[in-house]
Amino acid sequence: MNEMPRDHRPAPCIRVLLAEDQGMLRGALALLLGMEDDIEVVAQLGSGDEIVDAVLLHRPDVALLDIELPGMSGLDAAAELREQAPDCRVLILTTFGRPGYLRRAMEAGAAGFLVKDGPVEELAAAIRRVLTGETVVDPVLAAAALSAGPNPLTARECEVLKASVDGATVADIAGRLRLSESTVRNYLSSAIGKTGTRNRAEAVREARQQGWL
Repeated sequence: MNEMPRDHRPAPCIRVLLAEDQGMLRGALALLLGMEDDIEVVAQLGSGDEIVDAVLLHRPDVALLDIELPGMSGLDAAAELREQAPDCRVLILTTFGRPGYLRRAMEAGAAGFLVKDGPVEELAAAIRRVLTGETVVDPVLAAAALSAGPNPLTARECEVLKASVDGATVADIAGRLRLSESTVRNYLSSAIGKTGTRNRAEAVREARQQGWL
């Protein structure tokens, strides 16, 4: 029997980890990506807290992450993976095409950012492209991010706004973040001014809409 020529041996599959909290969508994505000859989904997760450990265990080539996950967000996980698993390329896939999310994803070291309404062939192509060292970004979102400008809120202002989303009082926020009440009020006032809103509820809503939180 003749040996198969070396250059005709099957290419190794691209190992992909998928983190998506909606079970039906996660299963559908895994099934569709698994139909690609050169892609293998090696792990499926529904929580952000599982991402780093699963990447270290399964050693995927690409981590495909949603942003809004239970526990750790996909953006926070991307930042941790940059430190703990730098060889794993991160591709953010989200329903929320917000300019602020794109900027935060790039700052976290993500290699790509796509919205979920694209065809799976486009997603598969993006997975292949990020492995070659490319950065893949949805073009409409990239244009929106450029026109929107940077996040005007400081890290502390974002932190205080996040702490107020559940209707917490100033005293609650101060205790949670170990700040004085006057300092919390100053941060909230500054955030309201920067977002051009009338109160902290509107400031939170605007900051979320822009992808700053």
